[in-house]
Amino acid sequence: MNQDRALYPPVDPLRAGIRAYCPRCGQGKLFNGYLAPARRCTNCGLDYSFIDTGEGPAVLVMLLIGFIVVGLALWMEVNLDPPLWLHFVLWIPLALVLCLTALRWMKGILIALQYRHKAVEGQIDKVSE
Repeated sequence: MNQDRALYPPVDPLRAGIRAYCPRCGQGKLFNGYLAPARRCTNCGLDYSFIDTGEGPAVLVMLLIGFIVVGLALWMEVNLDPPLWLHFVLWIPLALVLCLTALRWMKGILIALQYRHKAVEGQIDKVSE
């Protein structure tokens, strides 16, 4: 990642992450399959070995989607008092669809931000005194 000398126009990390495009050129595929990162960009050849998102995307998605789904379920319970089977029919599929969709987006966004800010594991910028 540090040997990147080519000139590419700046790529918006949010747009590239949501569309699962290369964070450098904004055109190549970021993933092989649904969540597995490709080895390199099919367009510009960027090596994706720098990718290290860890569990960050999963944690963020669980917190955000959990807050939304549980909030809606509680609102529905308090205001409409539906039977328990209706909760299962509504909220489990909704949570699954939202989590699977948001997980891919969040992973792509975090990879694009990691590339843009040249984040590397175990290195902290030291401020000169």
